[in-house]
Amino acid sequence: MGAVHIVLGLISLAATLAWVVLLTRAVVQMVRTVRLGQPDPTRNGPLGGRLKNMLVEILGHTRMLKWGVVGAAHWFVMVGFGSLVLTLVEAHGEVFDPAYELPIIGGWAPWGLFVELIGLTTVVGILVLITIRQRNHPRRADRQSRFQGSNFWQAYFVEGVILSVGICIFAIRAFKTSSGLFHYPVWATPITHALGAILPSAPIMVSIFAVLKIFISAAWAITIARNLNMGVAWHRFTAFFNIYFKREADGGVALGAAKPMMSGGKPLDFEEADPEKDVFGAGKVEDFSWKGWLDFTTCTECGRCQSQCPAWNTGKPLSPKLVITQLRDHAYAKAPYLLAGGRKDMAGDEVGITGDDAEARLAKIDVLALAESDRPLIGGPDELGIIDPEVLWSCTTCGACVEQCPVDIEHVDHIVDMRRYQVLIESNFPSELGGMFKNLENKGNPWGQNAKDRLAWTEGLDFEVPVFDGELGDTEYLFWVGCAGAFEDRAKKTTRAVAELLHLAEVKYTVLGPEETCTGDPARRAGNEFLFQMLAQQNVEVLNSVFEGRPKGKRKIVATCAHCFNSLANEYPQLGGEFEVVHHTQLLNRLVRERRLVPVAPLAEDVTYHDPCYLGRHNQVYSPPRELIGATGAAFREMPRHGDRSMCCGAGGARMWMEERIGKRINVDRVDEALGTAPTKIATGCPFCRVMLTDGVTQRQNEGQGASVEVVDVSQLLLSAVRRGQPAAAADEPEDTPTDAEPSGTPATEQDKS
Repeated sequence: MGAVHIVLGLISLAATLAWVVLLTRAVVQMVRTVRLGQPDPTRNGPLGGRLKNMLVEILGHTRMLKWGVVGAAHWFVMVGFGSLVLTLVEAHGEVFDPAYELPIIGGWAPWGLFVELIGLTTVVGILVLITIRQRNHPRRADRQSRFQGSNFWQAYFVEGVILSVGICIFAIRAFKTSSGLFHYPVWATPITHALGAILPSAPIMVSIFAVLKIFISAAWAITIARNLNMGVAWHRFTAFFNIYFKREADGGVALGAAKPMMSGGKPLDFEEADPEKDVFGAGKVEDFSWKGWLDFTTCTECGRCQSQCPAWNTGKPLSPKLVITQLRDHAYAKAPYLLAGGRKDMAGDEVGITGDDAEARLAKIDVLALAESDRPLIGGPDELGIIDPEVLWSCTTCGACVEQCPVDIEHVDHIVDMRRYQVLIESNFPSELGGMFKNLENKGNPWGQNAKDRLAWTEGLDFEVPVFDGELGDTEYLFWVGCAGAFEDRAKKTTRAVAELLHLAEVKYTVLGPEETCTGDPARRAGNEFLFQMLAQQNVEVLNSVFEGRPKGKRKIVATCAHCFNSLANEYPQLGGEFEVVHHTQLLNRLVRERRLVPVAPLAEDVTYHDPCYLGRHNQVYSPPRELIGATGAAFREMPRHGDRSMCCGAGGARMWMEERIGKRINVDRVDEALGTAPTKIATGCPFCRVMLTDGVTQRQNEGQGASVEVVDVSQLLLSAVRRGQPAAAADEPEDTPTDAEPSGTPATEQDKS
């Protein structure tokens, strides 16, 4: 061991000590920062289930592998990052002694083979990821790039570190080989021996590359320790925790039910809530739960969410990725102020740091943190807001972002929480929603129609629709018609078709008629939680009285609206309403399988299917509608974006009642994709989707495109096949021709389309 080796070794040890100390301090700081969020006790268990899901999701890369090559390359890089840490330990010994090997496993052929293979796949994997990033760089593709808005210097730094460390591993081993210091067999380390055969004998180069490897690793650790908001690097550690603490303990994504409003770790009781003390949604970054702060910290800026977002893809300002990164940067910039005890009331006055020493305490806080504490969470550029209102209200809550996120960030929950504060506390929301809220509160439906007209859809049917009269008797299903199904002309056709199919299949069902009211879905997604609670509790009370005396397994509801289906099945249990809820496509598909409904002759139609977000992504119902289309004999044509990557129609998140003023209309974009499959009919399973798609088709037809295409519900296709050759019934009337008879208060997206 010469003087050079000793000097290099001591420098390496000093660098390692520095990064260990700094990284440890950074972890402590990060934990303290994340804990600034509101408590959330729902994330605590069960330990076994959460741990199993985390290991399956991470080690199996179940989310990442949805993107094929990217997922495979990332898996090898991840494995290399974790498993090759022993080569860093070995490098410290090699600085002092080029011949150094790890105790016990040093020279062991299986270990040599493992390092050879993982080292190679890590280098190849990161080269693949670098290539993908460059091929999708926004300088070439603008909004088509999922990396638009990502922090590139951080990504380049991390990619460079991984590639450099991989090269150093092979360089160290190759110079060991050329110097006669490598004791692994050729069959276990063929690449190393091949490189060593062309290199000169130079033991000092082993130490030099070992030092270089240590310095590169130290630079990486010190850099991320100084940048707690560097998610592209920190996700290597925080992803484990973010996935473990995901909202759904069974491993499901944070879709379906909206997250209940919480304050202080408990569900918010509106009867006793105090806006001065309780948290109403998220009006400040500290109003998000600690899991929200962990979400912000873990974002890798990969842009998968952005690439799937219907708002972003149609020119809106919303990018789910940028929402999270903006919240992250704001949270970490404001953290010093919050950690010092700073807090402001609703009027913006300081109430956390008070007293005689307040000025001295404030003077100790970084001036940038103090400036950040004055910024509003929601506000336009002139207000220096973190999230622009146009961004907040562009979201359709379709869930594509949540479905695609490889680290289980809960974008939709955070957006809904911010909307809740804006609606309930600030009364600051798009003007179109005011009429919708008023109609829901006064009339029990977003169109403002009278409850007595909820049975108008039954007129003209040649059979009697049973209406609940106080006794269920042998009734098997309660048919939840929904507001659209009762009042919207196009949706009425779906309602009549389903009713006739149930009648033909001799299914015992009943409807509530005037006793039915809106499930509250539009109110909840728009942030009006109070109105949702009012409507939902009213419905739960009615439904519990209807099913009184029946066990839970016999409380069956069938719904034609994907939004009603989602609320009844996933959200009403939060309020004591536990029912067995099925979508009409699920029930009809079962009836076809049981041959209680038998298609008579195949339909001579080319049909494409649009997945409603609240049926597909939110509830994982993909097969039944497609199987029903197949049962009709129609030629099925799948759109490029389908299943869990289906494009939204633009109606969710209460967007059906808001005008689309920026970019291309989402429904038109979806219709363009549908028309590209050359169908004669576009089928769907949700009245909201049907309205939006029909309007999109109408616009394109006015422009001379898709002249013969009709938008129908899957149930209508089935009814046509079942009653093939028989006289047309009321449900078979001409499709979706806009009339003047549509309900007053027609959604904004239906206006000025002609």
